[in-house]
Amino acid sequence: MDALELLKQDHQKVKELLEEAEATEGGKEQKEIFKQIKKELETHARIEETVFYPAMEKHEELKDIVLESYEEHKQIKTLLREMEDLVSDSEKFEPKLQVLMENVEHHAEEEEEGKLFPKIRDLLDDAALEQLGQELESAKHKER
Repeated sequence: MDALELLKQDHQKVKELLEEAEATEGGKEQKEIFKQIKKELETHARIEETVFYPAMEKHEELKDIVLESYEEHKQIKTLLREMEDLVSDSEKFEPKLQVLMENVEHHAEEEEEGKLFPKIRDLLDDAALEQLGQELESAKHKER
């Protein structure tokens, strides 16, 4: 699978989990969904930061966009840490869940439809995207 499709699938999976968490009325079920969200986001961020972004930084025209993506990851990781400590405190958890949803949606949209993925499609051929997809898949399996 090509790298961009793999990352889009990750984004979609996390969005669905976030919607599921939002629809759940707190409690144990929401905690379990949050654990899944956290795991998915951590794995996704790690493969982007160790495989995808370093490969993209080699292209001068992508450096600023990649740096912005790293910063977005930092914000999301901070929110995840804060939420992990708050899971039992649903009064603060729900608003943070909303902020997390907004940040993840912004990040995914910015990558997929904004600046990054369209430029990558112009820079890399199908074979290079497939190869990068295999590297991402391999890194993902090592995470699990």
